Amino acid sequence: MESLEAELEQARNLEVAALADAIEAIGFECTRCGACCKAGETACGEDGDDAPEPHTATVFPDEIRDLQAAGDYDFRDVARPMPYGLHEGADGPEGETFEWALQTDDCGDCTFYAEDDAGVGACTVHADRPLICKTYPFSVALGGTSQPMGEAVDSVSLDPEAAGDEAVRLDAHECEGLGRDIDRDHAEELAGALKERAVRELEEAIGVRDNYAPANPEGEVVVHDSEGAKRPDGTAYEE
Repeated sequence: MESLEAELEQARNLEVAALADAIEAIGFECTRCGACCKAGETACGEDGDDAPEPHTATVFPDEIRDLQAAGDYDFRDVARPMPYGLHEGADGPEGETFEWALQTDDCGDCTFYAEDDAGVGACTVHADRPLICKTYPFSVALGGTSQPMGEAVDSVSLDPEAAGDEAVRLDAHECEGLGRDIDRDHAEELAGALKERAVRELEEAIGVRDNYAPANPEGEVVVHDSEGAKRPDGTAYEE
């Protein structure tokens, strides 16, 4: 597996034109179905094994602040601790986790998602939405990079002659908008956001690695991001 620094160099060297070509080859048009913003099809409040997991979308610390400023939100209105690694204690969730996820409502849907009377979905913070939202259903797979968005349903190699840790590809994830025609301007705009996201994800991962120190919390949650250890309200954690 390549180092994070080597993958960051790969990300910085991505060609937007090549990414746009790959996007055009797969095709995409948002249908505003809302599937990427919602927990699932199970009715809100329904119990049982079929109840979906809450919507989980990674958001960077500066993106949280941007959303706070755009809507005068409190930190917890925008983000919640990434649930992976946490466990249920006597007084609620506890443990250590890495990064933040967009906040969800009582149904597990993104708190910024809304539907009109006709059931057409919309993002209420569309102009300030995080990079992961701007780029779904695509992601860039670099050598050794695991994909947090699940299995790809389609892929295009960005360098057919490369193999192994040198391979770079565009992955497409489940979405009913795939396979639809996309104009070049939109493809290039999407490609630029994808490159920015790939770079930012790796810069964030390096920051998390370099700033991490075990917190060993008892009865509370600590979130490690690129800026250090924090409490669920975004304030610095101090033992």
